[in-house]
Amino acid sequence: MSTDSQALMKSIIQRVATGPDLSKNIDFEEARDGMQAILRGEIDDVQSAIYLIALRMKRETMDENTGILAGILAQSDKQSVDVDELVDLGDPYSGYNRSIPISSFLPPVLAELGLPTVIHGLDSVSPKFGLTHRHINEALGLSVDHSTAEAKARLEDPSIGWSYIDQASYCSGLHDMVGLRNRVIKRTVINTVETLIGPLRAKKTHSILGYVHKPYPPIYAELVKSSGMDSALLVRGVEGGVIPSLRQKGLMVSYAGNIEQNRVDIEPASLGIEQDMRAISFPPEMDVHSDIPALAQYTVKLGKAALAGEKGMFYDGLVLSASLVLWHTKKATTLVEAADMVRSVLDSKKALARLQ
Repeated sequence: MSTDSQALMKSIIQRVATGPDLSKNIDFEEARDGMQAILRGEIDDVQSAIYLIALRMKRETMDENTGILAGILAQSDKQSVDVDELVDLGDPYSGYNRSIPISSFLPPVLAELGLPTVIHGLDSVSPKFGLTHRHINEALGLSVDHSTAEAKARLEDPSIGWSYIDQASYCSGLHDMVGLRNRVIKRTVINTVETLIGPLRAKKTHSILGYVHKPYPPIYAELVKSSGMDSALLVRGVEGGVIPSLRQKGLMVSYAGNIEQNRVDIEPASLGIEQDMRAISFPPEMDVHSDIPALAQYTVKLGKAALAGEKGMFYDGLVLSASLVLWHTKKATTLVEAADMVRSVLDSKKALARLQ
């Protein structure tokens, strides 16, 4: 165990964990090196937990956020993908515990529209322990343990063009912290930055992220830039995901680097979407505490039907969310044009063939 790492962590904790009035910030390099030491297994669980909790309680600075992200990036397997553009979908890793994650079926739709897409996550983690993209890909009968190189090959294959990749495959040190994070219970900075690792990068990589709280778009945009991705689309989505409400007006904010480009109200009705509910709720007899496999199968049934052109909330959710991505990546000049493009793909059933 590195004595230098031990000394650094002792110094950090002495400063960040001294109460609401006396706690001090640490700089980018300290945040980065402290996080790397944790991921290398050089810091014990008690000190690791104190580090994360103390940062959260005093509120992380941007230097601390970007430093921790840099530390994780340094310990992650990264691959360059031989495509012009890549969409990186960053849904919350803790999953969904009230509504069906329509976003699990967004990658094959975007791939069919000419945008190779990667979606990432893990099995289960605090604070929500919800239904995750890993669960749904398992229910589809697909491999959820692709290496980064295997995921790259799927993205480069024109007949597939999308992939799920698990955190265990591209950052094992971070994945090894799941048990500790579950014992910490509350959100930490890891929940904020882990969707921005982007293990697969193209000539141009677009980060698509969901958020709930109004201050987050510029924070996420700065993290996207720090991560090395080229653009960001921040969508005020259901459960913090990338799918906006199907019933009411929402908001999306588009960035190039960390410079805001557009701030647009999302009006589902303007795209011909008329729904009474904001999202597809879990069936009343199912919940994430006991019915994850059944919920995953239920999602697969609805998702396959939508990819086969069956109209309904799932279909509309794909139309709405894919339209935002097409507009952000300048594949369509208006959201109405983008919605027409998505409906054409869904009605053709061609995206269904990409579920492989």
